[in-house]
Amino acid sequence: MGSTTDKVKGTTNEAIGKAKQGIGEATGSDRLQGEGVVQEVKGKAQKAMGDAKESAKEALDKAANSANKKL
Repeated sequence: MGSTTDKVKGTTNEAIGKAKQGIGEATGSDRLQGEGVVQEVKGKAQKAMGDAKESAKEALDKAANSANKKL
């Protein structure tokens, strides 16, 4: 997956996780609250992965540009 895809999926999972937590609190469902927490954390991890991929790509692009300038 690309960095943008990871970020979008991460944002979606975070939002759904927060919604599940809210619904779980409103209905008194500990199970739904727990699922929401897990899904929110998963979303944060996906966004972090997207950020890491983007940073790595930027670093590689910068290194390639520097190498090309020296030639």
